Amino acid sequence: MSEQNKGGKSQLNKVPFGTRVRPYLIVAPSLIITIGIMVPFVMAIWYSLTNYSFKLPTHKFVGLKNWVDMLTSTDFWNALKVSLMYGVISTAIEMLLGLGVAILLNNLNNKLSRVLRVLLVFPLMVAPVTATIVWQLMLNSSVGIVEKLFNIFGVYNFPWAASPKTALLTVIMIDVWINTAFIILLVLAGLQSLPKSPFESAKIDGGNAWFNFVNLTLPMLKPSLYIALLFRLMAALQEYAVIFALTKGGPGDTLMSLSLTAYQKGFKFQKFGAAIPFILVLWLVINVAAKRIVKLQRNAQKQAAGLED
Repeated sequence: MSEQNKGGKSQLNKVPFGTRVRPYLIVAPSLIITIGIMVPFVMAIWYSLTNYSFKLPTHKFVGLKNWVDMLTSTDFWNALKVSLMYGVISTAIEMLLGLGVAILLNNLNNKLSRVLRVLLVFPLMVAPVTATIVWQLMLNSSVGIVEKLFNIFGVYNFPWAASPKTALLTVIMIDVWINTAFIILLVLAGLQSLPKSPFESAKIDGGNAWFNFVNLTLPMLKPSLYIALLFRLMAALQEYAVIFALTKGGPGDTLMSLSLTAYQKGFKFQKFGAAIPFILVLWLVINVAAKRIVKLQRNAQKQAAGLED
């Protein structure tokens, strides 16, 4: 046995050092990323069980007090409702608009289509805060161009973000303007990757545009749609910049989402331990939604490839 062990060691020594180290180098980036994610996550859970505050030199363990206080407060349920409504409504509008515009651009093979594709990228190049400030000026009741346009139709002093009834509509409108282009680009890329032969066969058989869309385009495009939905819904649920730049969560607590409520408690009121549960609940909501969408995307991918009925 000893001779065999010696023989094995000698053969191992003959393997170049780079070859022996290569598997560890391949695994190292994913390991570093995992550690970089898990360490802050575990620390967040720990701090949520303490009275940690920037004002106190030390903190102590308080158990589930922060969680109980959050779940029994009206602030939490209002913030959860605002986050869900903002995320679902804005994403739904962007998906519908993005799909419609992408199909239109895909069917237009002319110079206008190419120009529009370039112009659609511009909103993505503008920082959300900057875009929100520009929209705030455009919606101004005295000098805003949108207000002047409404005046033509007999509408004056429309409240926009100043009223609890229209504040959510206003931030969703700005979000749609900023992020619909992202959906358009993803869906357009998916449309251009679809095979041509099924559409040519349907054309020969006399299939109209609606038949082709329902039975060919949509089933094969579902994987791309789910990817676009995943990215936009995750971003919309945790949206902070647009709401904060426009109203800072107002008027009142109308737009106090989970992100803004956590910011207010953590940095304005210096109750860091009480703020973290809001962020962890937001993570849980996003995680559940993302897992569901990924599962649907995989099923759609199998169906598009003909691997599943």
